[in-house]
Amino acid sequence: MPKPKRVSQQTIARELGVSQALVSLTLNGQRDRISPETYQRIWDFAMKAGYQPKGIKLENSPNDTRTRQLAVIMRAGVHIHTQGSYFSHVMHGLNSAALDLGYTSAVLGSEDTMDAARLAQFFGPGHAIKGVVLLGQVESKFLNLLLNHTRNVVAVSSRHAGFCHSIIGNEPEALKSVVNHLHGLGHQRIGWLGGNVGLSRHETRFIGFKSSLENLGLKHDTRYTALMREGDRAEGSEAMMTLTPLLARKDFPTAFVTYNISMAIGAIRTLQHAQKHVPADISVAAADYSETAANVTPRITAAGCDPLELGRRAANMVINQTDDNEGSFNDLVLASRLHVGESTGQVS
Repeated sequence: MPKPKRVSQQTIARELGVSQALVSLTLNGQRDRISPETYQRIWDFAMKAGYQPKGIKLENSPNDTRTRQLAVIMRAGVHIHTQGSYFSHVMHGLNSAALDLGYTSAVLGSEDTMDAARLAQFFGPGHAIKGVVLLGQVESKFLNLLLNHTRNVVAVSSRHAGFCHSIIGNEPEALKSVVNHLHGLGHQRIGWLGGNVGLSRHETRFIGFKSSLENLGLKHDTRYTALMREGDRAEGSEAMMTLTPLLARKDFPTAFVTYNISMAIGAIRTLQHAQKHVPADISVAAADYSETAANVTPRITAAGCDPLELGRRAANMVINQTDDNEGSFNDLVLASRLHVGESTGQVS
């Protein structure tokens, strides 16, 4: 892809019908003999166009110009070039809401690519960051470093009680709807394929899964549980592969619930390779939801909140914070919904 054209002072001057000298003086914080209206107009255009060359003095920009950026930081192990579909959908909703409110969003990177020095660079004098959205669970040490620069932080899909705002889906509701759906189809033996083991998001879903089985009088069989470090397609495939040597057993599960959609896709591919049909032989359902579930074959039965709405709500939460809110934090839980696809069916 071609690199975007760099915005120059000449371009700004030409577009606004003013001299380059006036643009240069304004962007270097010189207010003398420049009308407030012209000063504001030049800054507005420069920030919107993405003009930020070496030496720009953001600390001299108008305050309302400097608070139009919403920053995004991803948890360790998740990077913008490798992120899974779920956070991609969250990002889409977040960016759309930010633009509607007159802000831009910027991905600063992931937790494991930032230290105190790099954070200090982002939050230097005159920075344009209104607040930060954290995608996923971060370490307390990193969160404390971030809170030294801004108290306006919203965590998505994780909670840091007493330290920042949070917004999550109703995980117990999602697991209950998935397990009840499978039980209604006649499934009595249901296995679990977990991912991102060690993160609170997995533990919440796993607990919800076991609790939902117990409420129906079903037992959780640890022999048919596979716990993986990541939550991608490859590990969904690997998790199912560890269980396929047991396929001939009479008590092998007739259904599996996976940590997320990516793992469901990987697990289905492994079952198909083992000459098992989904859902005729084994049903597979996922414990989260995004449009990806409807864009694969077979369409995945999944339950969760809409990640686009998660992103939109997170953006609104950051942008609408005021100094009056400082010191109090909100935990928002979005309703989950079951989306029935083609990957689950009646017990044969």
